[in-house]
Amino acid sequence: MEILSVIVAALAAFAFGAVWYMSMSKAWIAAAEIPVDAEGKPQGNGGAMPFVVGLVAMLVVAGMMRHIFAMSGLTTIGGGIMGGAGIGAFLITPWVAMNYAFGMRKPMLTVIDGVNSVVGCTIMGAVLNAF
Repeated sequence: MEILSVIVAALAAFAFGAVWYMSMSKAWIAAAEIPVDAEGKPQGNGGAMPFVVGLVAMLVVAGMMRHIFAMSGLTTIGGGIMGGAGIGAFLITPWVAMNYAFGMRKPMLTVIDGVNSVVGCTIMGAVLNAF
């Protein structure tokens, strides 16, 4: 059952990310300073690789969150929500903010990606403890 909860949690967070970034695509492209063509579409083609990396990353994070929750005794949905939100807000987002600061990226990029980290991990936490 644990592996199923990890897969479902990863897919749920990945799905949220897809919706989030579709709704924030123009703002994210501007904040990330991605070159665009005359129609406003990103230049170049990343192909499927970013999606593969993203899905694998979600599986890794969900798997580690499952382990952390088991070691910490977090077993309720509420505990999963709080644990996931904490991981997103106090572990992932600050690390991303530091990397973006050293990379001289726009602060809005940290905000957009930080919301994805916090909400995605919160969703993972809820799903992991729903099983």
